[in-house]
Amino acid sequence: MFKRLKEDIQTVFKKDPAARSIIEDLLCYPGLHAIWFHRIAHYFWSHKLFLLGRFISHIGRWLTGIETHPGANIGRRFFIDHGMGVVIGETTDIGDDVMLYQGVVLGGVSLEKKKRHPTLENNVVVGCGAALLGAITIGEGAKVGAGSVVLRDVPSGATVVGIPGKIAAGLGAKMMEDLEHGKLRAPEVSAIQFLMTEKEKLEKRIGKLESQLRESSEIDKDVLDKEKNNK
Repeated sequence: MFKRLKEDIQTVFKKDPAARSIIEDLLCYPGLHAIWFHRIAHYFWSHKLFLLGRFISHIGRWLTGIETHPGANIGRRFFIDHGMGVVIGETTDIGDDVMLYQGVVLGGVSLEKKKRHPTLENNVVVGCGAALLGAITIGEGAKVGAGSVVLRDVPSGATVVGIPGKIAAGLGAKMMEDLEHGKLRAPEVSAIQFLMTEKEKLEKRIGKLESQLRESSEIDKDVLDKEKNNK
């Protein structure tokens, strides 16, 4: 148990450059508190003490602002950065070395008592405000951009952005532990930027043509004026 607690604290230092001391981690990191509350609640839930598990989970939510259902399976070295508003549903499965930012929702889209929440494989990173809905699988090393809504499976190593989520970086992309939100572009944004660039090019070409036409018309006018004067 103490080995796992030490590993959790080391994960904070590894994934948050703002962490300065063990005391600070213990007192000021709601993401760390949330995972510890979840482990206790999950233990009782797994031993069919459902009410006690839910009650402990509820206390954790009240203290941290992070809602993790005690039935969710969460792997090692899991980290939630800031964490306020994170929701993790009952049938969620999370692998090792997964990182969530604030406001992430791992939710369900069915009322049936079956697997209805996402599965996040190892090394997945989910940006702030993203919603992953349904019994989908986010492959190993995949990244989900901030504010995205993902409704389908995501291949390993892919980067998904937009509403609905679409793959922006394909298979074989280098797995990264950090997620540079500012550098992610939705396919729609890229398409609009391409159209705007082409529009600017066309406007420049039209401007040149108009200039050439004006020069040509001025030359023609001068020629006509000279012919009239000669007559």
